Amino acid sequence: MGRGGTSQALVASFAAVLLAGSTVTGCGATGSGPAGRASPAGADGGRTTSPSPRVTSDEDLCTKLVGHWARQVLNGRSYGDYQSMGLSGGQYDILREVVDSVRAAERQGTADPGQSIDREAREGCAEWYRAGGPGKGPWR
Repeated sequence: MGRGGTSQALVASFAAVLLAGSTVTGCGATGSGPAGRASPAGADGGRTTSPSPRVTSDEDLCTKLVGHWARQVLNGRSYGDYQSMGLSGGQYDILREVVDSVRAAERQGTADPGQSIDREAREGCAEWYRAGGPGKGPWR
């Protein structure tokens, strides 16, 4: 291969890397751009808008985490410590309350565990954040 072939191969390799990078990161993709701004949709000249990203509130995140771990515990998986679960001390307290409550309801046959977990996790997290949420220490 001559000198021209080597430089063509380098250009082709560089182009492939750029293309791969733009595919993975979404750079230059149709409809990409800052949220809410219109960008070209193609040859037909149509325009689309990108949805803005959804932000999860602290309360919703707490509810999802507590619900997830409550299901794990109630399905016979071990508790572990709150840090290994990615929970704060307050979230772990809510988890223990939810698990205890759902187990009591299951013994009585009065509740659907899935609905009870979701409801109690939401109520516990809402109350916790109403009271100020995490304290000054990282474990709260």
